[in-house]
Amino acid sequence: MNGIHDVGGMDGFGKVMYVKEKDDPYFTADWERLTFGLVAGTMAQGLGMTAFDEFRIGIERMRPVDYLTSSYYGHWIATVEYNLLDTGVLSEEELEARTQAFIQNPDTKLPRREDPALVKVVEKAMMDGLTPEREISSPPRFEVGQEVKTRNIHPTGHTRFPRYVRDKYGVIDEVYGAHVFPDDAAHRRGENPQYIYRVRFEAEELWRVKQKDSVYVDLWEAYLEPISN
Repeated sequence: MNGIHDVGGMDGFGKVMYVKEKDDPYFTADWERLTFGLVAGTMAQGLGMTAFDEFRIGIERMRPVDYLTSSYYGHWIATVEYNLLDTGVLSEEELEARTQAFIQNPDTKLPRREDPALVKVVEKAMMDGLTPEREISSPPRFEVGQEVKTRNIHPTGHTRFPRYVRDKYGVIDEVYGAHVFPDDAAHRRGENPQYIYRVRFEAEELWRVKQKDSVYVDLWEAYLEPISN
């Protein structure tokens, strides 16, 4: 969907800055560590989220002001909340009651459950990763060197189709294997795997500037159209 999370090609946000923290810790506060574990645990058990596209759409649903003023792991908490509510694992009443309980008694000890089997599942996912690549019988629609045009669409749901490359002309630079289609997977409509292509766009095509630069973007097949001769 078009939203504050898709800032490619936008301006007015100031310089892109990276501030390296001392010793570059994984987490700067204990709640961040707990949030990481919460996401890993819920996904491993299929509670609300079973794929990264479901994880992403929960962040995209945040109000722009909340998205811009919250931290990286704050986004993670928001998507856990969204997905648990959206799938009925939790009700709004249960979430509110639990939230108020901790607001009123912030020192309440968090419940702990020992589950060695779940730990092994999470460890395997963390070490090996969860690949979205799939085998399909149909051949790629496009080939390296072929000129294509990106579609001029504005999905209301999740998409990995950046706004700044829509309705533009490019050239297929590489053909990857078939991967889970995020626009469907995020909404639990199935995987619908299709090929991904690395597409080269000239800077002048994207931004109408006289520069001999190129931008390479990985795009799913459904985002592309052939150029009629």
